[in-house]
Formats: sequence, structure tokens, C-alpha cells
Amino acid sequence: MAEEKHIMIIAGEASGDLNAANLCLALKQISPHIKISGVGGELMRKAGAQTYFDIKDLSVIGLFDAIKKLPKFFALRKLVLERIKKENPDAIILVDFSGFNLRLAKIVNKTVPTIYYISPQVWASREGRIKTIKHYIHKLIVFFKFEQEFYAKFGIEADFIGHPLLDIVRPTMKKEEFLSKFNLQESKATIALLPGSRKQEIENILPLMLGASILIQKEIKDIQFIIAKAPQVDLGLYNNIINRFNIEAKIIEGKTYDCLQAADFCLVASGTATLEAALMQKPFVIIYKMSLLNYLLYLPLVKVPYIGMVNIIAKKKIVPEFIQFQAQPQRIAQEVLKFLQNPQEIERLKNELAKTKLLLGENGASMRAAGIILKFLGN
Repeated sequence: MAEEKHIMIIAGEASGDLNAANLCLALKQISPHIKISGVGGELMRKAGAQTYFDIKDLSVIGLFDAIKKLPKFFALRKLVLERIKKENPDAIILVDFSGFNLRLAKIVNKTVPTIYYISPQVWASREGRIKTIKHYIHKLIVFFKFEQEFYAKFGIEADFIGHPLLDIVRPTMKKEEFLSKFNLQESKATIALLPGSRKQEIENILPLMLGASILIQKEIKDIQFIIAKAPQVDLGLYNNIINRFNIEAKIIEGKTYDCLQAADFCLVASGTATLEAALMQKPFVIIYKMSLLNYLLYLPLVKVPYIGMVNIIAKKKIVPEFIQFQAQPQRIAQEVLKFLQNPQEIERLKNELAKTKLLLGENGASMRAAGIILKFLGN
């Protein structure tokens, strides 16, 4: 009988934890006795990984936030390297979290087979990291076809598997059941606010969304607002922000897909949620704002014309974007009202989102990735 493998996975943020968890489940489905350990969150643990560091409060936005958390990152790096030395895993899988993971790959320096799952977005900014990927990564697995084509230009072979969200994005209840459970009215239009999964994002973006919601409500009386709460973020943060606004908005935790299904329109922070909304073909606008200094530092590095992954995949702006200085409640409200007061525009946007979904590949991405990884390891 072949000796079972030990894989170490390093994920650093909520979206990474989600994708790593689904990869864990797929690996265990193919190879039930495989050992998986590493850095992750609750979802990875539920999927059977033995985590030795919890990622809560690990995510950062911008340079200054990263500097503040440097001691935490140094401690984590030391811990991971100690674990690698002690446990001698058969492979390390790096999941997104590129600032930390690419540095880790350099230090490991090919002493352990290293796989990158969820490519660093070098096609969007900081192309210099391509050299690191080419030199230190043994196997690269990507979610988007255009990423495979991008890396091929630099002589890097990448396996395109499609997007795991195609298998994940599923509501848990019918719209009527959801509305009834949370005392929402079927007769009213529902607007879902998805302000991100990080504390700093919520602090910057939720006030903009609530400000826009007040202006929307002035024009459309029969309307209600729900906020999709990230489980890892403290409820008090949401309440403190809402209390500054004269508006009623229901906070709903851990039911993002049900919130999306119930919504007639969505305000979405740039990130994974934009793809989730697109897959459910929900009309939405993209909003993003960071601190001015971080924005000014980041801006010269950006090589793509859009921030929303939906627009990047489509290679055109199909979803309106309100970024930094354009992210103003009045502008956002005007655009949303334009859609809500024009059903034909809603249908047009839904049709564009349906086309974009076709560009995300086929279902079964996590299983394909697990197969590629186990084949690479000769299992």
C-alpha cells in the first residue's frame, strides 16, 4: 500500500480559507487518508485540516496596514518554517495571500514541492513577482483562462481548472422562506449591501453604501435593505456604523448567497462577492475605497483598466464601478436608481452577467485541482 501523503496548506484570508476548504474536501474524497495541516480558518478546520494558526485578523489592506502587522507576519513565518522542518510535508500549497506566500516560497527555495493555488494577480500589478513564481513555484493552478494565457507568455505552465465558486454559490433557502424568516416584506424591493469581509473594508465602504441607501429610499419608498455580515467580523462594528445613519438595515450573518437571492439589486465591495453576485445573475454596482495614502501608493502599480473581476473577465465594463474619489453616495444612488427605474437595463445587465459566467469554465474545479495535485505528487 502506498504511503499516504502529507500536504501543508497556507491560506491567509477569508476567500482563501473558503477555496482551501473545498480543495481539502476534494483531496480527501480522492485520497481519504491524506493528511492536511497548515494555516487557515474555520472552514479549513471543518474540511478536516489540522490548522496550527488561525487567520482571524490576518488580512491587510494596503502598505500601512501591512507594516502594522509585520510582527504578526514574522511570527507566523517562523512558525510555518518550524512546522515544515519538523513535519517534512510532501508538498506545500500556497493559497492566494501573495505578500506572505511568495516570500515564504523564496525561503523554502524548492526544498519542498511548492504549489500555488489561486494565482497572485501579477497580471493586474507588480509584474516583477513573475520571476519569483517562475523560479520558486513547481506547479501553478489558476481559476481564469486569461491567467493561463498570461503566464504562457513568460514560459510558465499554468493549469486552468475553472472557478470553484461555480460549485459553491448555492442559496440554502427559497426567497420567500428567507424573507419570512428575517421579517422582510415580499411587497418591497430588497437591496443587499455586501461591504466586504475585512474590518477596514467595512469601515470604509459600509458608510458609502448606507449614504447611498438613504438617497435611494427617498425616491423609492417601498424598499428595504439587508447587510450580508462576514462571520469573522464583530457585529459591534456594523451596529456602530449603522447608528450614524437614519436608516433601517437588517444585518444577516453567514448567509451571503441567501441575501443575494433575495435581493433585487446589490451594492458590492470589490472582491470575491462580485463574482458571487455575477454567478447568481444579480444586478449590482461595485464600490471600493481605501485610505488615500494606500490608494496613491497602489495606483501607479495597477495595469488593468477595471477593478471588478467581472469586468476584467469580460474585458469591458459591464458593471458600474465606483472607486475611491468616484465612490460618493450621490453618484452611487443615481446609478442604482437608473437601473431600478428601468427594467430593460436590469435585463441587459443580467444578460451580460450570464455571458460572463460562461467564461468561468465548468463545474468541478476543486476536484480537478485535487486530481492535478495528487498526480503531481505521484499518488
